Amino acid sequence: MKKLSFVLIFLLLAGSVLRAEEGMWIPLLLKKYKIEDMKRAGFKLTAEDVYSVNQVCLKDAIVIFGGGCTGELISGEGLLITNHHCGYGNIQKHSTVEHDYLTDGFWAMSKGEELPNPGLSVTFLVRIEDVTDASLAGVTATMASAEREKTIQLNSAKIQSEAIKGTSYTAKVTPFFNGNQFFLFVYESYTDVRLVGAPPSAIGKFGGETDNWMWPRHTGDFSLFRIYAGADNRPAAYSPSNVPYKPKKFLPISLKGVESGDFTMVFGYPGRTTEYIPSFVIESQVNYSIPASVDLRTKRLDVIMAAMETSPEIRIQYSAKKSGIANSWKKNQGVLLGLKKVSAIQRKIEFEKRFQEWVNADPGRIAQYGTVLDQYKDIITKQAPFELAITYAREAGEAPEIIGFAGRFASLVDLALKGITPEVQKAADNNKASIAAYFKDYDALTDQKLLSVMMEAYTKGITPDFQPELLKKIAVDFKGDFGKYASSVFENSVFDNQVELMSLLGDFNSKSAKKLANDPALLMFKSIRKLQSELINPGLSRGQGQVPELQRLYMKAQMEMQPEKLFYPDANSTLRISYGKVDGFAPVDGIQYRYFSTLDGIIQKDNPQIYDYRVPEKLKQLYAAKDYGQYASNNTVPVCFIASNHTSGGNSGSPVINAEGQLIGINFDRNWEGTMSDIMYDPDLCRNISLDIRFALFIIDKFAGAKHLIKEMQLVR
Repeated sequence: MKKLSFVLIFLLLAGSVLRAEEGMWIPLLLKKYKIEDMKRAGFKLTAEDVYSVNQVCLKDAIVIFGGGCTGELISGEGLLITNHHCGYGNIQKHSTVEHDYLTDGFWAMSKGEELPNPGLSVTFLVRIEDVTDASLAGVTATMASAEREKTIQLNSAKIQSEAIKGTSYTAKVTPFFNGNQFFLFVYESYTDVRLVGAPPSAIGKFGGETDNWMWPRHTGDFSLFRIYAGADNRPAAYSPSNVPYKPKKFLPISLKGVESGDFTMVFGYPGRTTEYIPSFVIESQVNYSIPASVDLRTKRLDVIMAAMETSPEIRIQYSAKKSGIANSWKKNQGVLLGLKKVSAIQRKIEFEKRFQEWVNADPGRIAQYGTVLDQYKDIITKQAPFELAITYAREAGEAPEIIGFAGRFASLVDLALKGITPEVQKAADNNKASIAAYFKDYDALTDQKLLSVMMEAYTKGITPDFQPELLKKIAVDFKGDFGKYASSVFENSVFDNQVELMSLLGDFNSKSAKKLANDPALLMFKSIRKLQSELINPGLSRGQGQVPELQRLYMKAQMEMQPEKLFYPDANSTLRISYGKVDGFAPVDGIQYRYFSTLDGIIQKDNPQIYDYRVPEKLKQLYAAKDYGQYASNNTVPVCFIASNHTSGGNSGSPVINAEGQLIGINFDRNWEGTMSDIMYDPDLCRNISLDIRFALFIIDKFAGAKHLIKEMQLVR
């Protein structure tokens, strides 16, 4: 199929509705489309300085950290910085009541003290290539969408295989513009990544969920890791004999700070945006799934946070879980607020009217796009109740951990009931491997309360037609007393008892299989999954296969309709650049936020009675003595700043780079009012929140006394 020329990013002409701050740009295409705009905004480097396959460049200092964050190299010895919340799970795994690194922080004073993290990897981008022609080879305009997708998948597999032949790399062909364009990404991963340093949560998570997604912020959201390699500097499995990785590039660090209007570039891996969806998709989310998710997560958080107040052990066990639940809970509230504030649905409706007029003005366009929006809307409208149902199944039905944990054993039970064989015992042994890790961060009383609260919410929140049969039966049998039901489950289940479960699996037999098969937790899991497979999933799948193709055609048509517009592709966890400027904002009438926060604000928020606002004593001492070293500005220490960069989930930990290519901050959040930027970016309202690198250095140097780490870095004054 001939490559569609309009799929390429178009030159920005005068009068375009896009502002320079909006967009997540493919580094490969900077030279062709964006570098001149970036230079006009203040950038002083070349496109090749940012991305190149022929020379060392900034992209060689950027990594995918773990599964969903970004990190960057800051020394020639493999030292890496990312967010505290990105490293949080690994910090927690090393934490115990005796060695509470979450509360006290952790600092390796030598490389020998750095802690390995099994399962953690970092991934470098090797190169990007436009493979649209090869991906669409054999695709025709008359193909059914399923056949089109199958052809593209076969083409992509061939492209990926050829790209990494004879190497240890991995490769992925990723669609852009909803499948109208395709790029190949080649990667290299390192798996020996060790924890070097993390501030106490009173710094790294200062303000907790109260301040999350809010401005002003005073959170020292950073952690340090080091990449290790074999003697040849190549990826190697963990070994005490591995050596610090020698990077091609690491970022110099600026001590000059930021001023209002300064150029900023965020370089990282934003997760997912949907900037080009129609109004009715947003409307469905706003009216159904998002409010339900917020309500159900509120109930979960109430239970978990109350339990965390009762003991240090439970606080450690549930810290990462609470953060994971609360993050989207808080964000989604901001999304609803922001979408309403910018009249997002109405703006989309108005565009769709113009779009349909454009389509109707040409017989060829009518034939190709005439019914796209009508078909699309019909599917989304019919799916809405099923979207709500799947939200309840996941956010209420499987929220109690005992239900999801029991579900891990469903396939083992099904296999065993057919007859006990050596393969069954092997499967039982495999299940045993993860049990200790699960129970390390589990409290049965907390989960029992969760089961009671969430099952009651499930019953009251959605019509009986969309409830699992067992739940409806339980509501009758226990006369609506879900506390009594939860007690019954925990009295009769083995999935809340590590010793009993391990014993059961140790000599697994038909009696063991029958006991598990009748376990009340597993029975509820199976009832929920039966509801999903027999009712919800079929309801969602009716027409669902058409949605990607309809969105692809709608995207294609939007680009045809607006040839003067410089389109940027939606985020899809691939490397992107966004650029903007340091800038305050006015969220509501009468309030104007300035662009930075300082250590003064941390001290002002100090409250020993509230865990999230307990300022460490040493930090207060440094403040009282004004012992700021070389990191001071205006007789205090800068903590955070905001800018107009377009960011998303996945940009957590991304470097914020100044006009000279130096590190000035670590991106970690967005303002609450602007979290709707995943759906609609507004240049006046949307701000990314970053840690000022000077505060991180101040904590490493003055608070932790880890001066050896500072000596590794290249500081620019």
